[in-house]
Amino acid sequence: MKAKDNPPELDDIKEFDLIVIGSGAGLEVASAAAQSGLKVAIVEKSSMGGTCLNTGCIPSKLLLHSADVVETIKSANLFGIKVEKFSIDFQKIVQRVTTIIDSDSNDIRKSLDNSENPKLFASECTFVGDKVLLVGEEKISSGTILIAAGTRPRIPNIKGLNTSNYVTSDEALRLREQPKVLTIIGGGYIAAELGHFFGSLGTKINIIHHGGYLLPKEDEEISKKFTEVFSKKYNLYLDCTPDLVTKKSGKFVVSLKGSDASNYPEIESDQLLIAAGRVPNSDYLDLPKTGVEVSDDGYIKVDGTLTTNIDGIFALGDIIGRHQFRHSANLESQYAFYNIVNSKKKIKVDYSAMPHAIFSSPQVAGVGYKEQELKASGKIDYHKSIYRYIDTAMGKALEDTDGFVKFLVSKKDRKILGCHIIGSQASILIHEVLVAIKSGDGTIDNISKTVHVHPALSEVVSRAAITM
Repeated sequence: MKAKDNPPELDDIKEFDLIVIGSGAGLEVASAAAQSGLKVAIVEKSSMGGTCLNTGCIPSKLLLHSADVVETIKSANLFGIKVEKFSIDFQKIVQRVTTIIDSDSNDIRKSLDNSENPKLFASECTFVGDKVLLVGEEKISSGTILIAAGTRPRIPNIKGLNTSNYVTSDEALRLREQPKVLTIIGGGYIAAELGHFFGSLGTKINIIHHGGYLLPKEDEEISKKFTEVFSKKYNLYLDCTPDLVTKKSGKFVVSLKGSDASNYPEIESDQLLIAAGRVPNSDYLDLPKTGVEVSDDGYIKVDGTLTTNIDGIFALGDIIGRHQFRHSANLESQYAFYNIVNSKKKIKVDYSAMPHAIFSSPQVAGVGYKEQELKASGKIDYHKSIYRYIDTAMGKALEDTDGFVKFLVSKKDRKILGCHIIGSQASILIHEVLVAIKSGDGTIDNISKTVHVHPALSEVVSRAAITM
């Protein structure tokens, strides 16, 4: 009989000062709490390290570096360098990454296997009462619980999809064989990054997206430029949705329907990747048993201090649906630890200047307001400045004809409202802007009055600032 069918009696409950559900950013809180003298339990049913380490940002960026190297080789002729022949060892690329990731994850588990504090419970868990969890065959409880259980790939409701043996980003990062043709359903950052990875290595890429532009959550001008660049390299099927997935002779066949009810030709490929967003893992936890409220789409509701509606239960990371980045979860973990040990004087998380980056080709990075948001609000008067990479010396050296930096600045006080970058090393260039926003008066003058090295690539940020 399963443990859930015959749970232990209430008097068998093990008590802790803190229970942490999830070993991503939650692990930081668990370790800090244990070091401060609290008796801590950490619950993790999967590989240690959370989504970022195992199936997210770290393995994807390790893979993407191989794609970037290939793109450099392919463009060598622009710089007077002839590369006669090179080949792709797909299995070696993937094996390198899985070896690194599995080693790091296993090292975390080994360190906890021999630890009594924090104590690891390597099993699924569900709430079975007020602040009581059933973990495997044991019950554990605490007056303070942190839920950091993350998200998982969202699977759209498409006829025939469930029987097609598709992959998500979880499996795509560990494929043993490179697809000759890959169809991606989705148009966000996962589609952009994995499209770049497989496409750069020689896979023919089809991307199906219901919107008119890829990266719909970006500033519109960034989204339009990115779509333009991707359309020159890959097959984009925009403003349409898949309405049927079938398998014929071992191939995936996707039938499409346009937003205007028109039909498109069927798309055939030897692999199908679903990249249609993420959903929270809150439904696995049976939260009603402990009274924690969630939004209509399943994200745990928390206030500014990361406290749920139940005193003593906190949540952070992707499962609260605020900023689904590991660096945001890392920030939240610092506040969560402080608020857990200082429950009488909790402080709100400062999310100001929260950046993001997409490691595709071209790279994209941004912070603050998007122009469409400012237009929609109609409450903030702003200046806009755009400067192209190619109009700088290093931009010419790199032959980056598509990249640009875009600033949105308040007319009232010259404070930086937003900055959006597309092009080479965008993920690095955005950091100067972050420091400028967070330090001093937060104005564009923090950048425009700073002497920049000539001819470093950062001059494109300086030039965009000076033109304000």
